[in-house]
Amino acid sequence: MRSRLLSSLLILLLSLFLTPNKAAACGFYDTDCPGGQPGVNTGTGSLVASYFEKRGPTAYASNAAPSPQAYHWRLQTPCQVSDSVIGGCTPGATTCEQPPDRVIEYYIAQAQKLVLPDRASIDGESPPPGLAVGQGFGPWLNVYAGCVDITDLNPPPSPDEVYRYFRTLPLPQLATRQQPPGNALVNLPVIFFTDSPTAQTFTVDIRGFSVVIVAGASQFTWHTGDGTDLVTDSPGAPYPDQTVTHAYRSGTYTAFLTTTWSATYSVNGGASADVPGTTTTDGPPVTFTVLQARTVLTDPTD
Repeated sequence: MRSRLLSSLLILLLSLFLTPNKAAACGFYDTDCPGGQPGVNTGTGSLVASYFEKRGPTAYASNAAPSPQAYHWRLQTPCQVSDSVIGGCTPGATTCEQPPDRVIEYYIAQAQKLVLPDRASIDGESPPPGLAVGQGFGPWLNVYAGCVDITDLNPPPSPDEVYRYFRTLPLPQLATRQQPPGNALVNLPVIFFTDSPTAQTFTVDIRGFSVVIVAGASQFTWHTGDGTDLVTDSPGAPYPDQTVTHAYRSGTYTAFLTTTWSATYSVNGGASADVPGTTTTDGPPVTFTVLQARTVLTDPTD
């Protein structure tokens, strides 16, 4: 009796895990989902528009629409469609061309019918009784998937948009310091460090949004001048610390520091987020000579 009960329970659990979820299995353009459309809901952060049209290789969305409009639109990322609760997934590889001062992103556009002032039918479907003019009715229909110009919807700056600004900021060019200063000696390691500031805050205006970008040095690449690169996560320190050192043969060398910058940002005082990328600056070079010390016998009585 106990073995039968366990077997029944095991079969029930397997059926729960193996039974396909119809809504989750629906693709963007499937028509066999409930209601004839994909089983998705509006995810958080969806953009809404009162006007949408295809313009050449891209589409255009705005809230300045000729009146009356038979449809209104919502724009969702593929992640919002595949995970309508939190919009979490692995972003696709599609990128859109970014003309100056325009915001163009990849979206899936969905349309829904609106009640017109004369309550006329739209595509053979009449609005249900009781709905006010301008209200939506019927299912959301997938009408487009591709690059959409959303500049006139004035969305908050996207992470990629902030990154484009981040790369243009006048980040510090960190100076290279070495010890001993001036000339060095063979077999006496040279100590490298920088005493330049390794963090800086910028406030920029992006389409009317106040964006605070906090940049910090996250990696230091010391080009020693003899073909060796020393990569550290530390700016080094002067003697007696010897965090970054390098020994030379005799000769004259030119060294400089490449700094990799990471950053976080916030929009209009909101929560902080990571800027999705890094940028680099090269500091001014320093040239020094490494001398070969030679032993010379002297008469201490001289």
